[in-house]
Amino acid sequence: MAAIADIVDYFGWRNVIALYVDDDHGRNGIAALGDKLAEKRCRLSHKVPLSPKGSRNQIIDTLLTVSSMMSRILILHTYDIWGLEVLNAAKHLRMMESGYVWIVTDWLSSILDTDSQLHSEKMDDIQGVLTLRMYTQSSEEKRKFVTRWRHLTRRNTLNGPIGLNSFGLYAYDTLWLLAHAIGAFFDQGGNISFSEDSKLSELSRGDMRFSSVSIFNGGKMLLDNILQVNMTGVTGPIKFTSDRDLINPAYEVINVIGTGSRRIGYWSNHSGLSVVPPEALYKEPSNRSASSQHLYSAVWPGQTTQKPRGWVFPNNGRHLRIGVPSQVIYPEFVAQGKGTDKFSGYCIDVFTAVLELLPYAVPYKLVPFGDGHNSPKRFDLLRLVSEEVYDAAVGDFAITTERTKMVDFTQPYIESGLVVVAPIKKLNSNAWAFLNPFTPKMWCVTGIFFLVVGVVVWILEHRLNDDFRGPPRRQIGTILW
Repeated sequence: MAAIADIVDYFGWRNVIALYVDDDHGRNGIAALGDKLAEKRCRLSHKVPLSPKGSRNQIIDTLLTVSSMMSRILILHTYDIWGLEVLNAAKHLRMMESGYVWIVTDWLSSILDTDSQLHSEKMDDIQGVLTLRMYTQSSEEKRKFVTRWRHLTRRNTLNGPIGLNSFGLYAYDTLWLLAHAIGAFFDQGGNISFSEDSKLSELSRGDMRFSSVSIFNGGKMLLDNILQVNMTGVTGPIKFTSDRDLINPAYEVINVIGTGSRRIGYWSNHSGLSVVPPEALYKEPSNRSASSQHLYSAVWPGQTTQKPRGWVFPNNGRHLRIGVPSQVIYPEFVAQGKGTDKFSGYCIDVFTAVLELLPYAVPYKLVPFGDGHNSPKRFDLLRLVSEEVYDAAVGDFAITTERTKMVDFTQPYIESGLVVVAPIKKLNSNAWAFLNPFTPKMWCVTGIFFLVVGVVVWILEHRLNDDFRGPPRRQIGTILW
């Protein structure tokens, strides 16, 4: 789910809808997705459960509800065949057209890899979908194994060879991993023996006869040997971390196009999204900065290469409530037509001109604020915007520090008219202007400090220094000097 969260963040989408099968597999996956999206400052705006035993009509009803929502970024986390049924229903409801984004988990890539001759109608249902495939490094061992598999399935099946997906490759490596671990287990003197567990006997109730279940005595030793395996299989290096996870997990980001699919990049927990194979980046320090994240361009539903915006105004959504001061002064800025709910003026013209420049429609309603006889206080209207009584406000609002703490303002397009008035004294400048700060009081203070310093120096020096001795006139002259 971290890979999907990175993809959502890479394209700049912030709200997504998750459709998932309503069982432990689906709920746990979506919970993990929500946590990863939160780390990217994205969120699941809606979680839509799908019953694993639901009929097609139930799927359609659920998708109709989703189509009325604002977000157009849909994450589908379910099982293979049932997932195709959901996408087929979405195609029927025209939810696979321009503006929608479908990101599905790795079940779809498994179908594409296994069934290379997927029916053309099913391929039409998944055009533009993004999916993930567990990444396996290219190697000579992998090529030989895939060739052997292709020859084997071609000889033993009537409908041609069966494709090999990444789960099959990992299953093959798992068998070899267990073989290595069991070999090490026997080399360490381990033996196959089982014993009963009293705790399981206590849990036996009715048809649940846990007492008949035995426990493998060498389980801990075998597990330790499994976690210590360090080998290279058809999927690449196989080794476990201290958290018992495979090292360097990675995915391919797949885009379904035409009769097949195209890889538009890779994802790994080391470097995030990249167009470079992950093993080439493992030698470098981890870099997950936004500038280092890259993917090739994708073809989205509707056969467009332009990145979808990711949201629309919902069909059942309310209009934006725009508060407008119903003022009686300065009608050049804002004025309400008598007996109507229409407004005119410079501020209204700027507002409508901005809306016309947007590439999408914004439903709104101008709501007058005030009684129409006295100009309302602008501060009260802005306070109602901050309290979400209104969605926005249009008018001749002065931008002040206090108001910016309540609401956000657009770029100002006229001067506020607020100025600071201060008196200006006209001073004559001349060569002796630097003496102006020296007032008579300052001259007196300077003279007193001069005499005090001289007296202090005389007190400290006259007993030791002959220059400070002699007649009083001479000593006074020395002090002044």
